[in-house]
Amino acid sequence: MRSFSLSDLGVYTPVEMGAVDRLAAQQIPVATLMENAGRAVARAMQASMRPARVLVLCGPGNNGGDGYAAARFLLEAGWPVAVAALAEPKPGSAAAEVAGRFVGPRVPFVAAEAARVDVVLDAVFGAGLARDVEPAVADVLRAARRVVAVDVPSGVDGGSGQVRGYAPGAELTVTFCRYKPAHLLYPVRESMGRIVLADIGMPSDALEAHPPLAWLNAPGLWRVPELTPESHKYTRGVVSLCAGENMPGAARLCASGARAAGAGLVRLAAGDNAPAFRLGDPGLIVDDAPLEVLLGDARRHVWVCGPGLTEAEVERTLPVLVEAGRCVLADAGALSAAAGRPDALRGVAVMTPHAGEFARVFGAVGDDPPARVRQAARQTGAVVVLKGASTLIAAPDGRLAINIHATPALGTAGSGDTLSGVIAAMLAAGMPVWEAACAGVWLHGEAGRRAGAWPVAEELDRHLGSARVEAERLQGLSAREQGLL
Repeated sequence: MRSFSLSDLGVYTPVEMGAVDRLAAQQIPVATLMENAGRAVARAMQASMRPARVLVLCGPGNNGGDGYAAARFLLEAGWPVAVAALAEPKPGSAAAEVAGRFVGPRVPFVAAEAARVDVVLDAVFGAGLARDVEPAVADVLRAARRVVAVDVPSGVDGGSGQVRGYAPGAELTVTFCRYKPAHLLYPVRESMGRIVLADIGMPSDALEAHPPLAWLNAPGLWRVPELTPESHKYTRGVVSLCAGENMPGAARLCASGARAAGAGLVRLAAGDNAPAFRLGDPGLIVDDAPLEVLLGDARRHVWVCGPGLTEAEVERTLPVLVEAGRCVLADAGALSAAAGRPDALRGVAVMTPHAGEFARVFGAVGDDPPARVRQAARQTGAVVVLKGASTLIAAPDGRLAINIHATPALGTAGSGDTLSGVIAAMLAAGMPVWEAACAGVWLHGEAGRRAGAWPVAEELDRHLGSARVEAERLQGLSAREQGLL
C-alpha cells in the first residue's frame, strides 16, 4: 500500500506545470515524456471505445507531439488513423522528433476531413493557450462527431477554466501527471467528458521542487479531529450561533449541522427570542442573556453570524464578536450587510458566500474564479469559501482547494446553513481555519451524496456522521487508492 502524499492532490496551473516540465527535461528527454503521454492516450481510447476511424489533429507544440505519439500507437494497434497538422513542429524540437516517427497517412487540416471520420483526437492546443482559437481552427473542431482531447479540449484555458473563442465538447479527456484547475472547474469540466489522469513518468523531484499552491479537496489534505476515550463536550468544542427574530429556521439548520458533524455543545444566542427557540430540539441550549455577557465564557470561542439574521441584527452582533477576538464564520445576512464593503468583514475567520453574495461584496467573480477568490481572501484576511458546483476554498496566504465532491441536490435553500454549522464544528474541535473549511465542505458534499436524489436541507445532518466515518477511512489511503488518480 502506497502511503498518502499531499503532492498527489496537487493542482497545477499551466505556468506551474511548465516549470515542472522544464526541470524534468534535465533528467528525461522531452520526446520520451511525449511518447509516454501518447501511449496513455491510446490506451485510454482502447479501453473506452471500439476501434474506429480516427483523425488526429496536431498543433505545432508539445500537445501536438503527444498527438503524433498517440496516432502511432493507435496505428500499431490496428486502428485506421490519419494525422492533420495545423502547422509543422519547429525543426529540431522534441515534437518534430516524435512527429517523424509517425509514418501513417496525412491529410489536410480542414473540416471535411474531421467530418468523415468516427473520432477526432484533439491535440491542437494544450492547457496553456493564451489567445482565442482562430475561426478556421474552430470550424475544423466543430465538424467532429466525437472528440477525445489531449490535456484539455483546444480552446480551454487550463488555469482559469474559461473558453477562449471556442472549445469542442469531448467525451474523453486524457491529461497527465497532475490536474489543471480547468479539469475541476464547472461549467467547463462538463465539456471534457470522462477525465483520465495518466502517469507519464514525471520525476518526483521535479514536482517536489515546485510544490503546488492548489489542491483537489479530499481526505488527506486535512484530517478530521480524532475522538479519544478522554474526549468530552468541551474538547470536542462549543459552537455558538447568533439567532435572529424573523428566520429561525436558518439558525436551527446551522445548529443541527454543527451537532451532527461532531460539535460537543451548540448554543444559540437568541436574546428576547429565546422562548421561541426553546421549543423543539432538546439538545440545543438557547441563551437569553446579552451577547456581551455570553462572551465572558472563554470556552465559547467559535461563533456563526449571519444565518437567519437581518442586516440590522448583523450590525448589532458581528462587530461585537470581532472586537472580542472570537473565531467568526460569516454567512448569509452577514454577507448581505457587507454589500460593497468587504472591509466590514475584516476580522472574521471564514466566510461562505455563493456567487451572488460574493458579487455583492467583492464584485463579479469574473473570468478567473481561482484568482478572484484568492484576491478576496487576501483583501479580508479570511478564508473565503465560494460555494458552487466547484467550491473554491481560498486562504489569505494563497492556498486554494477545489472541491467537486458534492451533488446538485445540495442546491436547495438551507443547505448552506448546514454547511456553516459543519465548518464551525471543525473549527470548534481545533482544526486550523483553512483545513476546517476544506473538511467541512467535503463532509457536507459527502452527506449530500448519501442523502439521495432529492433531499431537503433538514435531511442532510442525518448523514453527516456516516460522512465523517468515510472521511476517517479515506484519509488513511493514498490518493490513488481513493480513486482520485
